[in-house]
Amino acid sequence: MIAKTETGRLYERVARDLSRKIAEGEHPVGRRLPSERDLAQAYAVSRPTIREAIIALELDGLVEVRLGSGVYVMARLPRGGQAGEMDVGPFELLEARRAIEGEACAIAALLITDEQLDDLQGLVDEMQAENDRDILMSEDADRRFHMLIATATRNSAMINAVETLWDARARSPQTQSLSAKAHAAGVIPRIDEHAVVLRALRRRSPEAARRAMRDHLTRVLDSLLAATEVQELEQARARIAAERKRYGASG
Repeated sequence: MIAKTETGRLYERVARDLSRKIAEGEHPVGRRLPSERDLAQAYAVSRPTIREAIIALELDGLVEVRLGSGVYVMARLPRGGQAGEMDVGPFELLEARRAIEGEACAIAALLITDEQLDDLQGLVDEMQAENDRDILMSEDADRRFHMLIATATRNSAMINAVETLWDARARSPQTQSLSAKAHAAGVIPRIDEHAVVLRALRRRSPEAARRAMRDHLTRVLDSLLAATEVQELEQARARIAAERKRYGASG
């Protein structure tokens, strides 16, 4: 368990502790790390926090994620002899966006202009067109969609807060690594979810707008979790064995 008196990002503290254990041979090279669930229980943190820590170790070359098998130790020391810089974690970033952008959307619902609503529709159309051509261009339209909503609040502090979160998304190596995995898994900006947000804004309903934005970002978080899920063979075999036993007993 991570001591409550420690400071810093939670996933970073977990990554540093796992890195220390790998360096000391507690998790030998070539061996699989404990499951995500077991690590979450051992450190008393959420599974997304463990996943953020694993991404950090992966960027340092300490571990390799093998889908269908687990996370394996590849080296005792990071590339270059020291750990890379750790920035905001992708899941904690989404939690912050859900809280802040949800409120921004609620404020914008009462202040947004008809021209801005038309511009948002144009960005939804752009995302839909680019989803089949260029995922990076689609994500750029996605950012402009969210920033336009923040701009509609007419609150400079809110605009700066949302922009800072998006800048952190673009800057963080951990978030960029997760985005690459998500792209490989086929995760793209969801047109239907952005359309729901736009409809709520057209209704000028703060409650509906807040709910639509929070639901959208919750689904983004869920899709990223699903895209980076590591199914371990032993767990799968145990489930199959339990099912066979259950059906065998019932027969």
